[in-house]
Amino acid sequence: MPPPSFESKQSPVVTQRSTATDECSAERTPARLKRRDLLLGATALLGLAGGGRALWDDTEHLCRAQVVVAKAVAYDATLVDVIERGLAELGIVRDRLRGKSVLLKPNLVEPAAEAPHINTHPAFVRAVIEVFRKLDAREVFVAEGQGHCRDTYYVLEQSGFEPMLDEAETSFVDLNHDEVYAVDNRSKFTRMTRLHLPQSLRRADMIVSLPKMKTHHWAGATLSMKNLFGVMPGICYGWPKNVLHHAGIVPSILDINAAVQPHLAIVDGVIGMEGDGPIMGTPRAAHVVVIGTNLPAVDATTARLMGFDPYRIEFLKHASGRLGPIQERHIEQRGEPIAEVAQRFMLPDHPHFNQFRAA
Repeated sequence: MPPPSFESKQSPVVTQRSTATDECSAERTPARLKRRDLLLGATALLGLAGGGRALWDDTEHLCRAQVVVAKAVAYDATLVDVIERGLAELGIVRDRLRGKSVLLKPNLVEPAAEAPHINTHPAFVRAVIEVFRKLDAREVFVAEGQGHCRDTYYVLEQSGFEPMLDEAETSFVDLNHDEVYAVDNRSKFTRMTRLHLPQSLRRADMIVSLPKMKTHHWAGATLSMKNLFGVMPGICYGWPKNVLHHAGIVPSILDINAAVQPHLAIVDGVIGMEGDGPIMGTPRAAHVVVIGTNLPAVDATTARLMGFDPYRIEFLKHASGRLGPIQERHIEQRGEPIAEVAQRFMLPDHPHFNQFRAA
């Protein structure tokens, strides 16, 4: 396959998302997370069943989103139809995609040939590529800045992405080494004044997060919002993005999402991960795909499918009303009812994980 592209191209700034049925004012409350908020963590979340939850609800009253939950039993040709129908439910059809450039950002954290539940499955990414090509996208490319192993070629080979990209004749951009541009950190959840982003984000008209549905030992769940850690270039933020870890995982997730403003999430929940994720857990067959244009709403829905209360996932709690809705009454559920396909993903038997368990 051709080597990962390190070049940047000048192109129009990423199109901003705005629809009547999926919107929220992301800049109404540009408040930094205080150290006290982060230290209290689980204690604050455990008390949200009463007045605390009502307080967060009040910030969501202007937010609405649509999320599709679809069944998907295997990584096979049926995925193309499942994803295409899910997008159509959201109004993402040929007229909206024709001539657009689409960046697909999978979760490609480890070179794990023997553990396909760690990364977004290459067959899943291949299906998404085919769907966007069917919808007449001008170009579809895959981009990632993996956090652990610095050898991009090895990661692509061991994860099964190299043959998939060859067969799909799809280019890959290593975001760890992309040229960068700087933006002001207007959301200010962290103390970082500016964020350095890869130029490939400007090349794309649509940025799509393709996360794996899995648990995370620090964040509770690593879904479409956490997946955007991988767009941050390693040449600026280190390996494994240690500058962002030092700034705080939760506030960094929020700042990155507010700056990047991704357009779409398609969650690989065909085979997920439970236990000590994001790399030490075990496979869990969930047999779902979750799709939506508002990432907090997608992640809140996916958390419920995993048996978690979104208010116990701290980055979702703080995204509520700022980046999107997480309350079920503010999310128009389409496709499969949550109650019919939800499972209870297991967590390690350790006090640290109690903060994430549903009441």
